[in-house]
Amino acid sequence: MNFEHLLFAVEDGIATVTLNRPKALNALNSALLTELSELVDAIAKDASIGAVILTGAGEKAFVAGADIAEMQGKTPLEARAFSQFGNSVFSKIERMPQPVIAAVNGFALGGGCELAMACDIRIASTHAKFGQPEVNLGIVAGFGGTQRLPRLVGPGIAKELLMTGDMITAERAAQIGLVNHVVEPAELLPKAQEIAAKMLSKGPFAVRFSKKLVNEGINMDLERALALESEVFGTLFGTEDRLEGMTAFLEKRPAKFQGK
Repeated sequence: MNFEHLLFAVEDGIATVTLNRPKALNALNSALLTELSELVDAIAKDASIGAVILTGAGEKAFVAGADIAEMQGKTPLEARAFSQFGNSVFSKIERMPQPVIAAVNGFALGGGCELAMACDIRIASTHAKFGQPEVNLGIVAGFGGTQRLPRLVGPGIAKELLMTGDMITAERAAQIGLVNHVVEPAELLPKAQEIAAKMLSKGPFAVRFSKKLVNEGINMDLERALALESEVFGTLFGTEDRLEGMTAFLEKRPAKFQGK
């Protein structure tokens, strides 16, 4: 697959997607979002891919935000459509069956922070910076920031970041629960690959349904969410992987999962 604004590679069942507009600090424009949407669709259908790492080209930025030069001339209706499109792409990432790890190598501001939040796990370089600076432009976050941020860090901290536009360090992002791990720049991709490989060594159905249960259950009341969990728990007892996993445990050997 050839793209103008993305780099794509697969090794050992792990797909690495690199947003590749380094001169624009990987800012999100319509062309990049369209390519990302198409690639996410393709990955989601590819059973040979078990995990995805999403990162940005260059050392300065993961994604510095949406492309302000493109947004400048939009009418209210065009701006709403742009927001809806960005949200649709990020929701695809959130819903795709494979776990997605954001490897944040620099600025993750505005749309960049929102893109990272649509991923399942966020690993940050010590050089990374996070923020939702839209209020500095007289607008609000438009790609999910006002909704995913409070779900991750709580409404109080989210409101502070959204209403001040403050930029925070990777260490602060980890303290508030926005980031899972902070590592030195040279360790960023290896750490992401390590976590992805660990996930691939587990039962494929179990990993994918764990993601699905968290994503769906968090928007349900507890009673319905627990019922959904029990349903999936029972369903997985009908798989060969469940039998292999429990047999391997009892035989004190590593499990050999087949995704069956």
